[in-house]
Amino acid sequence: MMNDKQVKVYGGIDTHADTHHLAVIDQAGRRLADAQIPTTATGYQAALRFLGSWPGLVSVGIECTGSYGAAVTRAVREAGITVFEVNRPNRFDRRLHGKSDPFDAYSAAEAVLGGRASAAPKGGDGLVESLRVLRTSRSSALQARTATINQIKGMLITAPEDLRTRYKGLSTPKLIAALAASRPTATPVTAAEATAYSLRLLARRWQALTGQIEDLAGHLQRLLDDHAPDLMRVFGCGRDTVAQLLITAGDNPDRLRSEAAFAALAGVCPIPASSGKTKRHRLNRAGDRQANSALYHIVMVRLRYNQETRDYVARRTAEGKTKMEIIRCLKRYLVRQLYPLIVETLHPRKEVAVA
Repeated sequence: MMNDKQVKVYGGIDTHADTHHLAVIDQAGRRLADAQIPTTATGYQAALRFLGSWPGLVSVGIECTGSYGAAVTRAVREAGITVFEVNRPNRFDRRLHGKSDPFDAYSAAEAVLGGRASAAPKGGDGLVESLRVLRTSRSSALQARTATINQIKGMLITAPEDLRTRYKGLSTPKLIAALAASRPTATPVTAAEATAYSLRLLARRWQALTGQIEDLAGHLQRLLDDHAPDLMRVFGCGRDTVAQLLITAGDNPDRLRSEAAFAALAGVCPIPASSGKTKRHRLNRAGDRQANSALYHIVMVRLRYNQETRDYVARRTAEGKTKMEIIRCLKRYLVRQLYPLIVETLHPRKEVAVA
């Protein structure tokens, strides 16, 4: 170990499902030591002892802080050590020297030393993480329910004539109710019996998924009503759009330095597209597309039901703007309105920086 406690030390962690690899370098980039730990509570304590044995430790860079590295990130941060998120290893070094766990761990430490890793990791243990897991579960249930009803209707197309006639013309709710209440043969043998039996199972699956969707939606609504009432009161904002915008912002709004940074993250910052005498901006195809979609849906609601927004569209149309250009402007203005509320929701006592 180092005798000179004034020497600054930087750590790096390469994360995997079953093991993590740790490494430390000094302020000159010299490799000092590395170690491997299991992804268990005991392993995380060993990681803290390893990092704590270097008195000059300044900060640690960790890969995949939102997935494989989530648990070790929480442990390191709770120990009072500054953590930065490392997005990817240096590709040039990887092509030159190959790949190994120790190499990736040292690369993570070098990313912190060189300033390439400067983003704080998402917390993963607050309101946003609760919204994320609930919304992910609800989205998968919605996809499964859609696949189920498609299977039911596809099966009815090729079903025997008596089944097609019996359920022809029914709306989806009535079709599901009728199929779920049907009494097919418990031990199907013929194709008609097997089809009727499968249709009842699929209908009951659809009902079970609907129950899950409604239950998850209720929990999302409760969390947002309790923790983000100001956002929920914004005209056009709903449960799904507010949840997505909070998820995009993350548990740490420090990652978003300003309103402009959030606009760039959501892909609604204007992109210059001027040429010659034409001076204009175009749509931004980059950024978080789910956040962009949430903003788009809010704008669509306002275009239909908000008179002030409709007046704005009429004025900009008279100026020669296209519909897509107007929507881009509306999304950017919407970010200006929502950004302070998002930061206030995530960190009520934090001052908001407005671009």
